[in-house]
Amino acid sequence: MAVLQICRFPDNAVLRQKAKKVSRIDRSVQRLIDNMIETMQQANGVGLAAPQIGVPLRLVVLQMPREEPIVLINPEIVKRIGEQEVTEACLSVPGYYGEIKRSASVTVKGKDRNGKTIRIRAEGLILIVFPFRSFP
Repeated sequence: MAVLQICRFPDNAVLRQKAKKVSRIDRSVQRLIDNMIETMQQANGVGLAAPQIGVPLRLVVLQMPREEPIVLINPEIVKRIGEQEVTEACLSVPGYYGEIKRSASVTVKGKDRNGKTIRIRAEGLILIVFPFRSFP
């Protein structure tokens, strides 16, 4: 595994592009997932999207404290409930915290690293860490 460089906003154009759908979950995607998890952990982050490391794909890794990493390939929000204002930070904008309006709860559908369809209902901290730029 390798620790990858995290792109900084606004300097990297990939952070402003629409991420593309992952077409096949092959060895290169598995390696990318492993590297993203390693990068996120080394940066003490709880969420990382592929565009944040310069890869314009719809791929997200998340890891809550003391839990196993979650991989979402081609995630999409299928349900939103309510609205709340939360304070967020981002690995691509170090040192900056801002108030953001988000849904109070979302249901996200995607594939895990084995290609199995998964659904996650997110609220609280896990909702805040979703890197939404990788979602359609």
